[in-house]
Amino acid sequence: MIYDAIVVGGGPSGATAAEDLARSGHSVAMIDRAGRIKPCGGAIPPRLIKDFFIPDEQIVAKITTARMISPTKRKVDIPIENGFVGMVDREHFDEFLRGRAALAGADRLTGTFTKISRDSDGTHVHYRDKESGEERVLTGKIIIGADGARSNVARAEVEGGDKIPYVIAYHEIIESPGARGEYDPKRCDVIYDGAISPDFYGWVFPHGNSASVGMGSLVKDVDLKQATAALRVASGLDDCKTIRKEGAPIPLKPLDRWDNGRDVVLAGDAAGVVAPSSGEGIYYAMVGGRVAATAAAACLQSGRVKDLQLARKLFMREHKSVFKVLGAMQNAYYKSDERRERFVSLCHDVDVQRLTFEAYMNKKLVKARPMAHIKIGIKNLAHLTGIVSATRA
Repeated sequence: MIYDAIVVGGGPSGATAAEDLARSGHSVAMIDRAGRIKPCGGAIPPRLIKDFFIPDEQIVAKITTARMISPTKRKVDIPIENGFVGMVDREHFDEFLRGRAALAGADRLTGTFTKISRDSDGTHVHYRDKESGEERVLTGKIIIGADGARSNVARAEVEGGDKIPYVIAYHEIIESPGARGEYDPKRCDVIYDGAISPDFYGWVFPHGNSASVGMGSLVKDVDLKQATAALRVASGLDDCKTIRKEGAPIPLKPLDRWDNGRDVVLAGDAAGVVAPSSGEGIYYAMVGGRVAATAAAACLQSGRVKDLQLARKLFMREHKSVFKVLGAMQNAYYKSDERRERFVSLCHDVDVQRLTFEAYMNKKLVKARPMAHIKIGIKNLAHLTGIVSATRA
């Protein structure tokens, strides 16, 4: 059999691509390694829930407040107006998406990708079957690489695919103690403290009966487990039972190219579509899967390999501005504790809070209040130039 598309990877991006193509009538195979769970805070915005039809039973917690904590332990609580941030547990959420893709008609296979080969019969994906350990081969017209931040498909097939910058993230899923001390099961805590992460942040995100406690860093000699242990102590969660521990790279910059100009297109972490500054990835991964499926379908219909470029073009058309702003924010404020202190100070501003969460919830920059943007710009400049004190809002 020659598949229209073979999707390598069954996370949110790969599963979305496989489902979309299968629902549009294409023959699809999806290869995924079973048992791997990506470290992730698990936050999803209302737009994801709406755009991708996520049922309420997948939402393990509904967050109504975000708390920013500075290096000097100052706390800024930001209410989430007119809605909530949903929380999912990747162990169950990813499996739900894979199952939905299979129900849509995708052939679901469990194994580990090994290579892509080509001959007169077409393009072939080789993988090692998990159950038998044998190498098996599938033939397809289009290959979608959705196999994570250090994508083997990207490395082998796409220019620049081996040079993507990434943060190493680590978290521990623990049993939730319910509301006590510094922990609130309806609040996400984001910790900007060089003692936890010298260049990123730490988090405590509730998941209903459990919670995700973790951090990330580009600095190679940072002890991620020790930093997470310190974060658990600071949050009063050191005595909670640990359910599982996970670590993985998280990319921080979209690749300049997502296709090989022939028969491969990338999606999700493999294409680098995790938001700078926030590290948010689930929404962008699923959008990445959707645009990869759109590009693949266009290429299959037209026969023009140039149509594979649509994936990156469609994604950047809608999200390039947000990524640019978030990248500038990370470069400006994550360099030192003094800068992180100033960033938390900015978060005191009501306009900053509203504009930030409107952009997060709706996934686009808010342009409706120009005076608020001007005021924020002035405050931002004052902090970056040191005109005002680091603790001034």
